[in-house]
Amino acid sequence: MQNKMTYPGFHKDSHGMTTLSRVVLDAWLFGILPETEDCAGWDLQRMQKVMGEVEQEWDKYGSLPSFLPPELRQRHTELYEMATERAKSLGWNPELGDDE
Repeated sequence: MQNKMTYPGFHKDSHGMTTLSRVVLDAWLFGILPETEDCAGWDLQRMQKVMGEVEQEWDKYGSLPSFLPPELRQRHTELYEMATERAKSLGWNPELGDDE
């Protein structure tokens, strides 16, 4: 039996600013997932399902945080500030690509 690739979860992600970690942040933002769920151990198929749900929510706002209603825009700012600070503390350099 072949091992499936799984996501380590937002809290164990290499730095928390990868494509999949952003899916988790946005799933928290839109209430798709509770913030207690960081998707640790989820396989790619399960992550793709959440990604699709997140994309549907973003489509309502033209994929732009500035088009979010005020309470969601504030929450987006809070989540991404937390994630950015965490990522920097783990050595993430915003000048590099998402997964470098």
